Amino acid sequence: MLLRWKLLPSHLLRLRTISSMALLRTSTRRQIPNDNLKIELTETEHQLCTLLDECCTDLKQTKDISTSCRIAGGWVRDKLLGMQSNDIDIALTSIMGSDFASHLSSFATLKSIKTGAVAIINPNPEQSKHLQTARIPIFGLELDLVNLRSEEYANNNSRIPTAIAFGTPLQDALRRDITINALFYNIHTREVEDCTEKGIDDLKSGTIRTPLPPRETFLDDPLRILRSLRFATRFGFEIVPELAEAVKDPVIQDALVTKVKRERVGEEISKMMKGPDPTRTIQMIDDLSLYEAIFNVVPPEIKSSLSAPLASSTSSVKAALTLHTLLTSNSNSTPTNPQQTDLPPVHPTLLSTAKDTTNTNTNTTTARLYLAAALIPHFGVIYPDKKKRPQSAVECAVRESLKLGTQNHYLDGIPLLFEAAGKLENPDLSQEKFKMPSERVAIGLFLREKALHHPSSDTRWQLSALFSLVRELSPHYDLATNQLDSPQATRIIELYNAFAARVEELGLANVGEEKPLLNGNQVCQILGAARPGAWTGSVLARVMEWQLANPKTTLEECAAWLTDEQSAGRIDIDSEPATKRARTQG
Repeated sequence: MLLRWKLLPSHLLRLRTISSMALLRTSTRRQIPNDNLKIELTETEHQLCTLLDECCTDLKQTKDISTSCRIAGGWVRDKLLGMQSNDIDIALTSIMGSDFASHLSSFATLKSIKTGAVAIINPNPEQSKHLQTARIPIFGLELDLVNLRSEEYANNNSRIPTAIAFGTPLQDALRRDITINALFYNIHTREVEDCTEKGIDDLKSGTIRTPLPPRETFLDDPLRILRSLRFATRFGFEIVPELAEAVKDPVIQDALVTKVKRERVGEEISKMMKGPDPTRTIQMIDDLSLYEAIFNVVPPEIKSSLSAPLASSTSSVKAALTLHTLLTSNSNSTPTNPQQTDLPPVHPTLLSTAKDTTNTNTNTTTARLYLAAALIPHFGVIYPDKKKRPQSAVECAVRESLKLGTQNHYLDGIPLLFEAAGKLENPDLSQEKFKMPSERVAIGLFLREKALHHPSSDTRWQLSALFSLVRELSPHYDLATNQLDSPQATRIIELYNAFAARVEELGLANVGEEKPLLNGNQVCQILGAARPGAWTGSVLARVMEWQLANPKTTLEECAAWLTDEQSAGRIDIDSEPATKRARTQG
């Protein structure tokens, strides 16, 4: 039965959803703005629907081809939720997208409507594109046109359908991931069509369920597991119990590991880390026993040679909740624990990079922090590479299990956060490493270490210190009370606050951005060297140390000091290995 909706009856029964665990919300559920669920078209959308309707009529009259157009999926869902959407996918009956696009282009030209060239996007199942798609720019929108589909899947290690044919709206809707993504907007009747008879109800009640039984849906395409989680956390919706139980099934989880390319897994996880509720994402992954299938799919030879087992996935939840607590403690956002007011505020310097509203990369930075929190179980675990050199397990997880690269600075930035957390642990200023040769020099050089401050990886010492603080606090997070242990947390926060305050007092907050007063060529000129060599880096490091000890020094004073150091025999510019010199002279 096809349900057509213009107005939703006020007596519609609210569906009750039950999660296997009461997950703590850190964002509110998106509400439908009105009860009638009527889609209000913009002027551009109205023009588009009118043109498509007229084009279908013209096809019938001129070529005796009967077809109809429906806007499918995300656009319908978002419009009903009161959100604007430019993601317009047109589902066609009984005609290929390329054929319809060609006619649409000609028809629009006759009506003096400008369109762009038609592009044909061939099927790419690994990108969840099982059908040929035609794309045409019109009215400033990118329109994707594809036929309604009916799919069959084989019971093998592939999420690629074995057969795809023209389908009915119901057949197409049943093969989609979740009911709220299976709605259509019929451009001819200007009505929402709920072929599954559940999509409208689920959108109204905030429910995530699959159109078909979840086991069948997930075995056909296990990527739908992650899509279900993504939409649940994006909108603050609840998954139904049968979906949760299906996800926990070892057979389903094995399908996620064996049938889905890791790049697709990483893409979905990245979207969730950038979404409105990454904390709940990490909670749900733990609750649904998905941690291994997502974060620990690495080559067997690496897994078998890990220096230690990964920590419990619950530690990732504690880290995420701790991070959220710190990021919202000094802001107007709703804190995770509004009842916990007994903790000292975190020093603003430690939060500055993660909460910099002037930085367009702030969302990327917080996404990296949350993904690092999710990977906390890998902390301190290493493995030997082929040359027996120790390598970071977390770097392997990002590279192999998620196939994430340096975009968003996941692959280059997260391992540095973990390395920095090891170096920053217990930043007690009374330690000798922060005193010699002087406090300012010691702390300044420490903050300039690559693990703590590496701008090309978007790593600043403030961010490194914040993540280190999260790592030290998270073991003290009590999931039963959703609070940090106050005495322990207070001690750790005050330790990091004292460190940050002292850095500021010493004028070292931006020390990582400072460059040596002299460059390599200037050093060569001052020291009388023919060209830079292996020695140049160590000399520049000494120049930086001199600057830290003498913050008001000038270039001239620095050059004079360097000359004195050479005269005293403390600088050797002839540092080529003897074997290399012998080969050169020979």
